[in-house]
Amino acid sequence: MTFKAEYIWIDGTEPTAKLRSKTKIITAAPAGLDALPVWGFDGSSTNQAEGSSSDCVLKPVFSCPDPIRGGEDILVLCEVLDTDMTPHPSNTRAALAELSERFAAQEPVFGIEQEYTFFKGTRPLGFPEGGFPAAQGGYYCGVGSDEIFGRDVVEAHLENCLKAGLGISGINAEVMPGQWEFQVGPLAPLEVSDQLWVARWLLYRTAEDFEVSATLDPKPVKGDWNGAGAHTNFSTKAMREGYDAIITAAESLGEGSKPMDHVKNYGAGIDDRLTGLHETAPWNEYSYGVSDRGASVRIPWQVEKDGKGYIEDRRPNANVDPYVVTRLLVDTCCTALEKAGQV
Repeated sequence: MTFKAEYIWIDGTEPTAKLRSKTKIITAAPAGLDALPVWGFDGSSTNQAEGSSSDCVLKPVFSCPDPIRGGEDILVLCEVLDTDMTPHPSNTRAALAELSERFAAQEPVFGIEQEYTFFKGTRPLGFPEGGFPAAQGGYYCGVGSDEIFGRDVVEAHLENCLKAGLGISGINAEVMPGQWEFQVGPLAPLEVSDQLWVARWLLYRTAEDFEVSATLDPKPVKGDWNGAGAHTNFSTKAMREGYDAIITAAESLGEGSKPMDHVKNYGAGIDDRLTGLHETAPWNEYSYGVSDRGASVRIPWQVEKDGKGYIEDRRPNANVDPYVVTRLLVDTCCTALEKAGQV
């Protein structure tokens, strides 16, 4: 009996990488990640190699049931390696893996809120031809066909993610018509990043069946419309146990060059979205506050009340690389907590 394994990887397109995938037929039922073979692809077609030396290697790092094909078929997320089996320059996962191991004792955990927008042709789903819908406001968490567009795709995507065993923790309609969000986590840095990439792949693949497209463009419609972000919720063991660690983490993100070190790696087009309007802080200013959705980093009111919990970095774009944003937050916050003796 044969089975299908969909090998998925992240390409070298700049400034925003794209997902690629292809199918491998295997002749025995999958017996765990280690049993899956490495594979290869033409890197000259994915912005990862020159034509004169085009081979790149796919190394499986995460697998789950394929909810679309069903049966014993699987999805296989891969790291990209050079032929000497070292990480390819486009491989951002390798650096996160190294850092996650270094700070494992602090038990960092993430929940990422992935916003996205459906398009039908050149228009966001729900936008009338030759014009604009009613101003935003009623669409957020709305109900009814006059305010909600694409729910059938969203429900199908949610079901596919659950069948795949991904750590999806919720969905909701967002502020602009045709704009939605799903949440992944709470999970450790590598797990949340791997699963978010697979959930993105499933989003694109599910939308194919409905003849719509999904985009992570951070500002899909110019003007007085909310952008799309990937609000990143973060905590360590110390933050889940005490408020002093919450403040240390929030303040560490504003020290020295840290605000720009983060923002410049939080997704292409971030200055179009972080304008200081539409529930954002300006891209070139850092702030944090309790229950403040206009701050760079929000401390939820419940966290202040309980004296422990997590922080929400509201700056990452929808198109951010989760391997990068989790690595930066772990590096900055865990280093600061370590120096403060709050571990």
